[in-house]
Amino acid sequence: MVQELNRENKMGTMQVNKLLLNMSLPMMVSMLVQALYNIVDSIFVAKVSENALTAVSLAFPIQTLLIAVGTGTGVGVSSLLSKQLGEKDFKGVNKTAMNGIFLAAMSYIGFFILGLLAVKPFYASQVKNTADPEIMTMGITYLSIVCLASFGLCAQLILEKLLQATGKTFYSMIAQATGAIVNIILDPVLIFGLCGFPAMGVAGAAIATIIGQIAGAAIALYYNLARNHEIKLSMKGFRPDGQIIAKIYKVGVPTIIMQAIGSIMTYGMNLILIGFSSTATAVFGVYFKLQSFFFMPVFGLNNGLIPIVAYNYGAGKRKRVLAAIKDSYVFAFLLLLCGFIAFEGMPQVLLRMFDASADMLAIGVPALRIIGVHFLVAWFCIVSSACFQALGNGVYSMIVSVARQLVVLLPAAFILSKLGGLAAVWWAFPIAEIMSLLLSATFMLTINKTIIRNIPE
Repeated sequence: MVQELNRENKMGTMQVNKLLLNMSLPMMVSMLVQALYNIVDSIFVAKVSENALTAVSLAFPIQTLLIAVGTGTGVGVSSLLSKQLGEKDFKGVNKTAMNGIFLAAMSYIGFFILGLLAVKPFYASQVKNTADPEIMTMGITYLSIVCLASFGLCAQLILEKLLQATGKTFYSMIAQATGAIVNIILDPVLIFGLCGFPAMGVAGAAIATIIGQIAGAAIALYYNLARNHEIKLSMKGFRPDGQIIAKIYKVGVPTIIMQAIGSIMTYGMNLILIGFSSTATAVFGVYFKLQSFFFMPVFGLNNGLIPIVAYNYGAGKRKRVLAAIKDSYVFAFLLLLCGFIAFEGMPQVLLRMFDASADMLAIGVPALRIIGVHFLVAWFCIVSSACFQALGNGVYSMIVSVARQLVVLLPAAFILSKLGGLAAVWWAFPIAEIMSLLLSATFMLTINKTIIRNIPE
């Protein structure tokens, strides 16, 4: 066992471009399956009614917040744990893993309380401008189930990050893909009442979601216990460690804030768009589902990149750090170029997957083409954000995210809505992404000068 732990991890020895693909491809595949679930879920909900699609779309800010807390905590754990592996601090690895699981449990308690107290006022604040009470009723039902049973999501996110941090991305892929596939299978069964089940509509979509999350968490737990030999999970003698939690959140909190800001942005955009029509809000929700099909693989690439950079930073291997970053930029550009081509070339086809009405097509086709422009810029910003996190400077990612979504995007969308109406609102996305590019490039130059150049050859 000691000899196995002392053996050099593949993150410090394998050829970098091969390692990046080895680490990232399983995550990219699982992210694609997750994105497919997001799209299929909305396709089924859209078949219930456009109001059902709008209700589920309005839940997105809270769902984003849930994922932000879980993912941000996981990124902090993964970054610290990978660095400890590079330093051969195996006792620290185990303590970090257990503190991460403890933080996931605390997160669930917080969202359970949120589900009890905040869902109804949250929906009331968004649908006050529409006369259709069905949207609010369906939305409250959907989001209450998602929050109250979010323990599966909290567990799944942290357990998958433990696998990723030690290079076991194939097992992480299986766990995430299992959850998504279970969800996809159960969606039509529970939404429309197949195989003897009652038709539950949006409640069925929510129940399918939480069952899928629990399934993914169970698979990830099994692989951590049975196959992840670099981590030993045990509650025996466990006590929360304030120093480790502080180190986790040094990277994790900026990541949480960065993604939670997306929740605020989505909420603000919903308020702006529902002032025009509920269909405009549905178009925005459809855009988020569609863009995930192209962005999710890039996030999967990031999930492979972060432990590679963190490990080789801890091991003092600068050339490997630089090679991983450069290769990631190339792969991310190629992935998002595909997204740009799809959004510009076939927006009608994409929208018709969601049973788009004539009104939704009239709003959605130009919206997708305008928003699609930002794919040509976003690849650099996303990979740069992962580099900041892996090198212990997650605050840079937070600053870029705040500037993009709160300082530029939302104010630009509001101003454009007043000056040019609904058609002009969508230009806020490429405008904000250009600002994000300039800021990300500035921070990358700083990181290179202050950290990367000081890593030994």
